[in-house]
Order: sequence, then C-alpha cells, then structure tokens
Amino acid sequence: MDLVAAGLKANIRRAVRTGLRGVWVAGPFPDGGALLAPTHHSWWDGYVLAVAGWSVGQAVTVMMTDAQLARFPFLRRAGAIGAREVRGALRALRAGHWVVVFPEGELRPTGGPGPLQPGAAWLAERAGAPLVPVAARVILRGAQQPEAYVRFGHASTGADLPGALAALVGRVDADLRAAPPESPPGGYLRLAGGARSQHERLSGPGRLLARLLRERS
Repeated sequence: MDLVAAGLKANIRRAVRTGLRGVWVAGPFPDGGALLAPTHHSWWDGYVLAVAGWSVGQAVTVMMTDAQLARFPFLRRAGAIGAREVRGALRALRAGHWVVVFPEGELRPTGGPGPLQPGAAWLAERAGAPLVPVAARVILRGAQQPEAYVRFGHASTGADLPGALAALVGRVDADLRAAPPESPPGGYLRLAGGARSQHERLSGPGRLLARLLRERS
C-alpha cells in the first residue's frame, strides 16, 4: 500500500469536506475507463471529480498544466499527470481509470463553456475510451460554504462535445435556479458530506432554547 498516496487522498477528501458544504452528482456514471471532459470554472473542480470517483471505488487520473504540477509535484502521488504526458494518459485509460482532461485548457470565468481544445477527444479516440462531457459547478447558495454540483452526460464525440457541454451546464444552472437556495435540486445524489453552516450548527440548540422558553412562559 502506498502510504503517501493514501495520505494525500485523505487530505484531498478532508479539504472537500471542510471547504464545501457537499458534493452532489447526477447523470450516468461512466462504467470503467473513460475520458472525462469537464468544464473548468472553479479551483475545486479537480478535487471534486477525484473525490466523486474515489467515492465509488474508481481510480482517477487528473491532467494538470505543467506550471501547476511544477508547483505541486506531490499531487502525482494522488493521480495527477502533466498536460503533455500523453502516454501516461493513454495507459491510465487502458487500465480503467477515469482520466480528467479540462478541454477549455484553463480556468475560466463562470458561465458557459469556452472554446475547447481537441486533446480530450483525441485521447479518447486513441485509447478507444468513451468521451464523457461533465458539467461541474461550484456555487455559493443559501449556506455559508459553497456547494459542488456535477452532472455527467452520455458519451459524445469530439464534434459534438461543445454542444453537449453547453447543454449540461445549462441544465445544471436551470436545476439550481429551480431549487430552494437551502436545498439541493431533485435528482442529485450527495456523494460527499461537507461543512455545516453556522445556522445549521446552531439550529438544534436554538430549537431546544425556544422550547425551554415556551415551557417557562
């Protein structure tokens, strides 16, 4: 057992658990090796997708920019590889990993997907793996901490990927608009628990105090 890798994964899970209210997912999970092509509008995206995979026993490899990996080389032990490590990505796909490649190529402002690079589709085709669009949204709603929502799409092609990603993002945003701010949208499964807001932590003692005051009045 790689104790360093296990420790790094535990730290990533802890970061998600303490920094986010939770991670909710919807859509068909890929069964086995797949090239995940998610939107990239939040610092949390790589962590959230890794934790989603680990939660269902799936090995996950996340492709990072060379600059970021040079800053955090220890993340290799948790499954990160460099953006130019094509052979490593192909080996991981053929070994049954989820390989996460952000086709926008950079962190972008929140909104619809930006222009997509061809690398994700090329890797999926070369490895004979499904190319799965993923909408990832980390948003501050009615709680103290932000919440992560992930929707997996059906396998796509390189030509169809821009439209598939845009449709998924639109659906996630519509789901969030339709739900009460303090509740997750219907149809999303909570995969990872997170930090409670102050009003959630105080709600139990507050109800108890209110009951005591009513009994004394």
